[in-house]
Amino acid sequence: MLDREWAVCESAIRHAGAEVMRRYASFEKIADAPADISTDADRASQEMILREIHQAFPADRLCGEESTPALKDSSHLTGPRLWIVDPIDGTRGFAKKNDEFSIMIGLVESGRPILGGVYEPSVDRLTYAILGKGCFVKQNGSMPRQTHVTTTTSLSNAVLSISRSQKDVGREKLLRGFGARDAVETYSAGIKLAQVARGETDVYLGDYLTLKDWDVCAGHILVTEAGGTVTSVDGDPIHYEGTGKSLRGRGILSSNGHLHAGCLDVIQSGRYRFDA
Repeated sequence: MLDREWAVCESAIRHAGAEVMRRYASFEKIADAPADISTDADRASQEMILREIHQAFPADRLCGEESTPALKDSSHLTGPRLWIVDPIDGTRGFAKKNDEFSIMIGLVESGRPILGGVYEPSVDRLTYAILGKGCFVKQNGSMPRQTHVTTTTSLSNAVLSISRSQKDVGREKLLRGFGARDAVETYSAGIKLAQVARGETDVYLGDYLTLKDWDVCAGHILVTEAGGTVTSVDGDPIHYEGTGKSLRGRGILSSNGHLHAGCLDVIQSGRYRFDA
């Protein structure tokens, strides 16, 4: 089940990755790139992905970050399945040329992710999951290796995945609020979710309250298939509707599962405040 869908997903994500890296090689670094930057590489990547998926599955709906022709051409589709694409997640990392960006594709049915891939083209690392089959990673032509979340049970021993945009003040605020041991920084939400799924970190709190479906959908299934838990920061399940705004400004909490209740308690008790 979903073998053909995954084959198309992997083909599309790798084709887009090759094009993104071709453009990356000649891209002029923008040291002060803003958080909401979009580039021609974003749009080219999305167009390639959506057209390849649509050719294989013409009835499936499409959702993506960029306003590209393929997305506009598919606006009339009403199929039960939905592909959600982030053509470059962490475009700020792309623009700053620090390699911290990913390409993400998720497939949703009845609001629930059933397949997802997060590809880091700068290091040729693909982390992916299919519902009921587990989460895997392969890099530089290696055979797939199954991944699992950590077994950490105490926040005092936890390592957080956080945004590099937080800078030192945000990093210290997160560590203090959650009482965590350490933090790993990157620009891409997809990479942060993949880190949790690969057992490299314990928790990712997406406290950027304008997160959209394409920022988290593909990474969502990586974490759950690796044994972890993903909810909104209110503790609610995330139901992907196709609008791009399924989180409704609430942010996302991803963890190894053992730490989830404790993290929700930190948020709900006000020990960590989003607006402070």
